[in-house]
Amino acid sequence: MDLSSIVSREFPAVVFVNPAAGGGRTADYLPRIRRIFEAHALPTEFVLTKSAVELEAWTRESMASRRRLLLAMGGDGTFQGLANAAIGPDILLGVLPTGGGNDLAAALGLPKNPVAAADAVLRGQPRRIDLVRVRTAEGHERLYAGGGGVGLDAEAAGYARGAYRRLPGRLRYVAAALRALRGFTPLQVRAEFPESELPSIESNVLLAGVLNTPTYGAGLRLAPEAQISDGWFDAVFVDDLSLWGVVKLLPRLMQSGDMRVPEVKRIRAKRMKLITDRPCMFHADGEIIGPAPVEIDVVPRAIQMLAPVVD
Repeated sequence: MDLSSIVSREFPAVVFVNPAAGGGRTADYLPRIRRIFEAHALPTEFVLTKSAVELEAWTRESMASRRRLLLAMGGDGTFQGLANAAIGPDILLGVLPTGGGNDLAAALGLPKNPVAAADAVLRGQPRRIDLVRVRTAEGHERLYAGGGGVGLDAEAAGYARGAYRRLPGRLRYVAAALRALRGFTPLQVRAEFPESELPSIESNVLLAGVLNTPTYGAGLRLAPEAQISDGWFDAVFVDDLSLWGVVKLLPRLMQSGDMRVPEVKRIRAKRMKLITDRPCMFHADGEIIGPAPVEIDVVPRAIQMLAPVVD
C-alpha cells in the first residue's frame, strides 16, 4: 500500500506517544523512531499523551480533522485506548511497541526492537484483525486486542503498573504474578457460553483468561493456538495451584505453551459470560476495566492495522 494515498502534509499521520510506557523507556526510543518516519518521507505529528482519556480525546479530534493513519507508541494498554476511539471503516491503525508487554505486536509479527518494529510497520500492508469486547457488571463496555481476565492476573496487573513497572519485559509480569500469589485466595468461576453447544464450566481457579493473542504478559504463551484474525477468542482456566505448581508451569508458558495437564482448560468461543463467587475486577491488556460478572464476545475484523505481510 502506498501510504501517500492517505497521508500528506495537509493530513499527516499521527503518533500518540505514551511517555510512561515501558517504565518510562519510551522517551529513549522517540528520537530514533522519529528518524524512521523521516526516512520514509512520511509527514507525521507526534503527540505526547498523559492518560488514556487524553489519548482517546486526541484520537477523536484527529479523526475529525481527517487524519486516517493513527499509531500508538507504547504498550498494549496504550493501543487499547487508540482502538476504542478509532473505530471506523477508513481508519488505518498501527502500534509502535515500546511498552512492557507488546503481545499484540508479537502477534502481528513485529520485531521486538522498537526501532526495527517502526520500520516494519511503515513497510507493512493493511490487515484486518479481531477485537474482544467486554461488558462489565456496571454496563461499561471496552474493546481490547490482547489478553484479559479475572483472578491472579488481574491482581498482578496492579503490581506490574506499580512496584514492578521498571522491570524489563516478561520479568515484570512474572514478578508481579508471584507477588500477587502470596495470600491469593482461589476464585470460584462459572463460564457460560450463550448461543453455543459448549457446556458451562465451573471451577476453582487461579485465573480465568480470555485471549485474542497467543501470549500476554510479555510473551507468556497462555493460549498458543489463538489467532487475531479468526473470529474466535481463547478462554483459559488455570485451576488452583500451589506456588510450586505455578513455578513448574512457568517454563512451559515461556516456551511452547504446551500445558496439557488437568489443571489447565482451554476453550475456543465467540461469546461467554463469566460469573465469580466474590467481587473481583476484570482486566484487559493490564488495564482494569470493571467488576464481574462480565459478558464477552469477539468482534471479527473490527479494525484495520498496518503490519508486516503474513506469509
